Amino acid sequence: MRILFSATPQHGHVLPLLPLARAFRDRGDTVAVMTGDALASVFASEDIEFLGVGPAVDVLFEEASRRTGGHDDRGEPAPTFVGEFFGGTRVDLTADDALAAARAFGPDLIVAESCDFVGPLVAAALGVPVATHALGPALPAAFVDNMAAVAGTRYKSRGLEATPARWYVDTCPEAIQAPGLQAPGLQAPAGRLAMRPEAHQGPGASGKPDPEPARAADGGKRVLVTFGTYFADPDVLGPILRELAASDVDLRVTLGLTAGPDDYDLDADSGKVTFVGFTPLAELLGGVDLVVTHGGAGTTIGALSRGLPLVVVPQGADQFLQAAMVEATGTGVAVQPADATPEAVARAAADVLADPAYAARAREIADQVADLPAPAEVAEQLAGALS
Repeated sequence: MRILFSATPQHGHVLPLLPLARAFRDRGDTVAVMTGDALASVFASEDIEFLGVGPAVDVLFEEASRRTGGHDDRGEPAPTFVGEFFGGTRVDLTADDALAAARAFGPDLIVAESCDFVGPLVAAALGVPVATHALGPALPAAFVDNMAAVAGTRYKSRGLEATPARWYVDTCPEAIQAPGLQAPGLQAPAGRLAMRPEAHQGPGASGKPDPEPARAADGGKRVLVTFGTYFADPDVLGPILRELAASDVDLRVTLGLTAGPDDYDLDADSGKVTFVGFTPLAELLGGVDLVVTHGGAGTTIGALSRGLPLVVVPQGADQFLQAAMVEATGTGVAVQPADATPEAVARAAADVLADPAYAARAREIADQVADLPAPAEVAEQLAGALS
């Protein structure tokens, strides 16, 4: 079969699709991923065809901001902006390229991440079934409804009618998907297929956790600090790192895509801080006691899948949902932007490390994750339904 994955051109929207894409590839299907050109390097060693379509995310953001009268990417997003960005601007600037690429590929199934409305438009045009792939906890109705309403006008202008997804590939265990943990108006997905989430792994990874690195000689705690590929702003993260470095922990810090160690004004020669460039998350979690993060869905669920507690300092996008989920499940502490002084973040980290209940609850979530069907099983289910 020929399986086409479609995603918004950001790492946080593309990387969660890889386990299922690899599972289809490994069973002998022809697999392609359709997103912006900036993500091409992710698939260079995957034996997965890459279809570059549409502009980069910064272009999309600028245009959506222009259309809506301005928007700051830091802070909790308004549903109207979310609707315009995903359902309007991206569809307008990507659909023609996507339709041409998809027609040439000839998919039997399109798998679209939950904020992608280009893949479903292509599916409607080609008469192909579509599966929605979750990125994290289901989005509140206000966001889903705004995206769908705006996208619906684009479908209608092309003489198309949105076809409901036949399946919802859900990578959230029930404990973090239960009603009441998310914002009011949570919509229960139809056609749910539970699937085990994985912390992002590089090509050829075994699917098993990497061996844990040796502990520091003094037996100190190790903290991973990662604000993802987009939100690792040295002006925000630098002061937090300096405060954390003053405590009795070893820090492993991801740099994102644009910053370097010198940008953080931190003594990296102390032996307490290790900077790493963009690295698959699975390679960073071994030997870690705590993850301090912006709360990207992939990072948050990846950490919980390994039984690691968190301190979440949300910066924008859907990170506020993850922050609320972490607090509601007792797997960590959220520090909201208005309260996120370096001292407050360091204090939250110390509190989570000192209280074993957070790690115990995170391990309970990890046990639920381990019981979910593997991506290979879900690929077989979908293939069987299409046969």
